[in-house]
Amino acid sequence: MPTPTVLVGANVKGKPNYMAVGWTGFANVSPPMLTVAIGQKKYTNAGILENGTFSVNVPSTKQVVETDYCGIVSGSKIDKSTMFEAFYGKLGTAPMIKEFPVNMECKLYKSVELPNRMIHIAEIVDVFIDKDCMDGDRPDIKKIDPIILTFPKWIYYSMGDVIGRGFFIGKEYKKTADASPVITQK
Repeated sequence: MPTPTVLVGANVKGKPNYMAVGWTGFANVSPPMLTVAIGQKKYTNAGILENGTFSVNVPSTKQVVETDYCGIVSGSKIDKSTMFEAFYGKLGTAPMIKEFPVNMECKLYKSVELPNRMIHIAEIVDVFIDKDCMDGDRPDIKKIDPIILTFPKWIYYSMGDVIGRGFFIGKEYKKTADASPVITQK
């Protein structure tokens, strides 16, 4: 399963901490919400629960080494607070990474405990996108160049070519399907 790789940022014990997360996704449109799944014993959970905020920072493929490093060392043993230039938005407690092309400032809505994971559901309060990653007034995924992680082999990929427009390209099939005879079972 391919998923975007992000760094989740949270202030833990008063310092920015970042961890690599491969299990994240959008959960709601209005208000905009997302989810991140983090191992229950991970250091970053303490900051998320304490502050009620976190950030989701989308690295480009140029930042794969630093991103992977944040996934293999724990903030409980290694201070990652100075790895990046942190900045804060209106919430004031969700550290974001200036060097990354996309940053989302999130306010915790609810945390759900699963057997080995915490699912944090959050409202996206603000989004910061590098102006060089825009196409007019919209983000350009090719310019963002996100890191894609595949399971179960744990291999990183970059984005591929455009193959079609979602919720549009299927209309060609729909025209054909609508014209086809109805199939009945024997």
